[in-house]
Amino acid sequence: MTAKLIDGKEIAQAIRKEIALEVKLLLKEKIVPGLAVVLVGDNQASRTYVSNKQKTCQELGMHSVLVELPESVSQKELVEKIEELNADKAIHGILVQLPLPGHIDEKEIIESISPEKDVDGFHPINIGRMMTGQDAFLPCTPYGILEMLKFIGYSLEGKHAVVVGRSNIVGKPVGQLLLNENATVTYCHSRTNNLAEHTKQADVLIVAVGKRDTIRLEHVKEGAVVIDVGMNRNDEGKLCGDVSFDEVLTAASYITPVPGGVGPMTITMLMKNTVKSAKKANLIKLETLNS
Repeated sequence: MTAKLIDGKEIAQAIRKEIALEVKLLLKEKIVPGLAVVLVGDNQASRTYVSNKQKTCQELGMHSVLVELPESVSQKELVEKIEELNADKAIHGILVQLPLPGHIDEKEIIESISPEKDVDGFHPINIGRMMTGQDAFLPCTPYGILEMLKFIGYSLEGKHAVVVGRSNIVGKPVGQLLLNENATVTYCHSRTNNLAEHTKQADVLIVAVGKRDTIRLEHVKEGAVVIDVGMNRNDEGKLCGDVSFDEVLTAASYITPVPGGVGPMTITMLMKNTVKSAKKANLIKLETLNS
């Protein structure tokens, strides 16, 4: 068996076409979805992510604002800037690029973003809504993973999903989303004994630990769907995931490549959340126009 690739670029492109159509319809009603990205300091990787987000906004016809602040910015100044954006009616989504400098409390910053503009889906209110199956802004990477599984027509109902990793950004929320889709979910992490014993039972294996070759052939059940969220570099300096790709390719039924798998989906779902926020903010206006 050789696994089929789940092409994140292709799926992201299909979803972006739908988003672009939605944006066109909103523009006709004089509604321009707006995303503000706050960048603190001059981290090169963060700067690359931010420019990709801005570029995608432009491609989709959305309004994009970049707020650049020095690394020395105080907690108070950063919160005040976020409060300004919370009050700005032209902004529907606010994203603070992580990581932040050591003197800034990330938790407090995330909680200062209005839950109605929290398009990253990290605010405790949105996490709580997601946990209880209510309408919420879903964290972008887990949301993207769900869309990938839908795109290949994979039903999670009754399946055993194993998540390796327990971060607040990917591991924990993706497990909850799979549970919401009626999968049976097992969480594994760095302290799990006999990892292969658990992962070998997975119909769907999602790996998000940030360590290459965490998952090898002996960890994977024949025919499993393997989603690799990792982003590492191998000895040659090339990008690779947490899964030993060439080995697992021979056992899985589907697998995501790195790069070109989960990565393109994350920014796409951020755009989808921003459009959703714009629609919610203008619900009365849209209902009036549609009636």
